Amino acid sequence: MTLADIAPAVERARDRVDQALRHRALRRHGGKVAAEASLRSAVASAALEGSVHDREAVRGGAVTDPVLQGALRVAGALPSFADLWPRAPRQVLARLHALAARGTVPDSALGRPSGDPTVAARLDGLVALVTGGTSVPPLVLAAVVHGELLALRPFAGPSGVVARAAARLTLLASGFDPRGLVAVDVGHLERHPEYIGASGAYATGTPDGVRSWLRHYANAVEVGAAELDAIGDEVLAAVR
Repeated sequence: MTLADIAPAVERARDRVDQALRHRALRRHGGKVAAEASLRSAVASAALEGSVHDREAVRGGAVTDPVLQGALRVAGALPSFADLWPRAPRQVLARLHALAARGTVPDSALGRPSGDPTVAARLDGLVALVTGGTSVPPLVLAAVVHGELLALRPFAGPSGVVARAAARLTLLASGFDPRGLVAVDVGHLERHPEYIGASGAYATGTPDGVRSWLRHYANAVEVGAAELDAIGDEVLAAVR
């Protein structure tokens, strides 16, 4: 939080999310909004993993690609993991991977992280943060969760889907986005070159690299909040 520009970026993202969570559509049509946000997040996460599909084709059930199907399963399951995530993140990561990677890796690899000692040590550190080892704002913790899992890629197959899901779960479980409505992955996809560059910078471990990633993450959250507003407007227009 002491890195240049990070505190105000986090505050702007927090304010933008609070504004989006007050959308009128959420008063009576929250279920429809949540379903659409989940769909868009899953399609975006799969696209970031290289599986690009038309959203309407996905909505119509015409896409059987296993990465996309895994992203849909993960997005749908996130709310059920909110209580468990701060207490048993390893267990949740294994379950997320089993959902995300089914059909893309052998069944024997599902839920099993790499045995590399360096990866194991980094995961230990991440688990300590998620279970209460830090007092940073939820957005910063979510960004670190995401950045670490992208850098480590501890699971075989679509590990990026797991990283993005774990970050969204951090926002959900912390109360930052208590219903999982902010489509952060849409923000990552909209700013795809920045996403790739900033995540690579984070992996260097330098202060400038970490700052680049945190700024990107805050920007992506703002885009995700704007997407929530757009979904709310569309839902209200459809029910008039």
